[in-house]
Amino acid sequence: MSSFLDRLGVPRRINAAGTLTRLGGSLMAPEVLEAMREAAASSVDMAELQSAASRRIAALTGAEAGLVTSGASAGLTLATAACLAGWDAARMAALPDTSRMPARMLMLRTHRNSYDHAVRLAGAQIVDVGHNDRGTGAGVRGVEPWEIESAIDSQTAGFVFVAGAGGAAAAGALPGVVEVMHRHGLPVVVDAAAQLPPAANLRRFVEQGADLVVFSGGKALGGPQASGLLIGRRALVGSALLQMMDMDVHPATWAPAELVDTARLRGTPLHGIGRGFKVGKEEIAGLLCALERFVARDEAAQAEAWAQRLRAVAAGLQGAPLLQTVLREAGPGGRAVPVLELRVGPEGRADPAAAAALCRRLQDQARPVHLAEDRLDEGVLLVNPLALAPQDDAMLVAGLRAALAQGAVGTEAAALAGGPSAASTS
Repeated sequence: MSSFLDRLGVPRRINAAGTLTRLGGSLMAPEVLEAMREAAASSVDMAELQSAASRRIAALTGAEAGLVTSGASAGLTLATAACLAGWDAARMAALPDTSRMPARMLMLRTHRNSYDHAVRLAGAQIVDVGHNDRGTGAGVRGVEPWEIESAIDSQTAGFVFVAGAGGAAAAGALPGVVEVMHRHGLPVVVDAAAQLPPAANLRRFVEQGADLVVFSGGKALGGPQASGLLIGRRALVGSALLQMMDMDVHPATWAPAELVDTARLRGTPLHGIGRGFKVGKEEIAGLLCALERFVARDEAAQAEAWAQRLRAVAAGLQGAPLLQTVLREAGPGGRAVPVLELRVGPEGRADPAAAAALCRRLQDQARPVHLAEDRLDEGVLLVNPLALAPQDDAMLVAGLRAALAQGAVGTEAAALAGGPSAASTS
């Protein structure tokens, strides 16, 4: 009997590129799938489920509260909405119209990125802070406290800090931002979507004073792709929850989730800005199970298991044309996940055009293969084991050898014809 994907005509791909959204995110463990199956076959009160999830997330992260979202981007929008509206039902109803409320979210200039859309979607206006010459290589100065201080006014609603972004030196580091913003009674949101592993990061940003932190659920955590974590201060997490819940309920029969501060909330809110980001019971169950597994695992043992597989892949590629391999292992203070570098090009010279041509050939195979392209412009491709199924390792090696041989033949033919190498023309 053919599988569901076979009936759709959708090929399974060998994913050595990592937990990319466009490739379906993580590969979920059987326990996660079972938790989702159980939830899918049950009717539950979603407020009760999210409240129970909040208690479990808080215990695992050290935050006051937590919320399962429909992805990290949705988490950023909900976090922003919480900063803008708090417990004010009128403001919740108005978003994304922020004409009658403070709506300026500050960001370090070097932290701006395409996920700014998630912040602006709630109705916020992003305000750049500082020049950060050190971060851009134009000078020696980083962002200083007075630059953050001078950007704050009566219309400021909070700060969005991107963890792992460059140019966050001196006062631009999170504790410096927190100190200035908290002195003015304003919240700090941390976008830590891709900052796992290590598991210690689940606690680190809150411990540094962040009010809300966003993580992706469908990447290293190993949860459903359409899931994320929003953790932090109870009042802000409660506001975010209220703005994504189904509020088609009679006020006389509404039973608020335990995260909702009814003493500070006037009236029953309408559907909020996050209504389109509703998360299903299946995602909540799956992400909680994945989070428990992620926190409990031995990170050093997992990194070594990945490294052993990558060494075997490198051994299988030994002698392949147009290729040199270098294993970058995980280690304290360094990368959390080992990767195998593939330097692509003739005569040991990494060539971006050759690397791009190899990617195309790999993706055109009967069983398409994807490599991480973070350093393609250097002529370097990466084998990332995060979403690479162990049973696919041998097929990855075979696919690479076939594609590399095809490229080598093209290079030789071009050389015999007296033209440029295939690596520069593919």
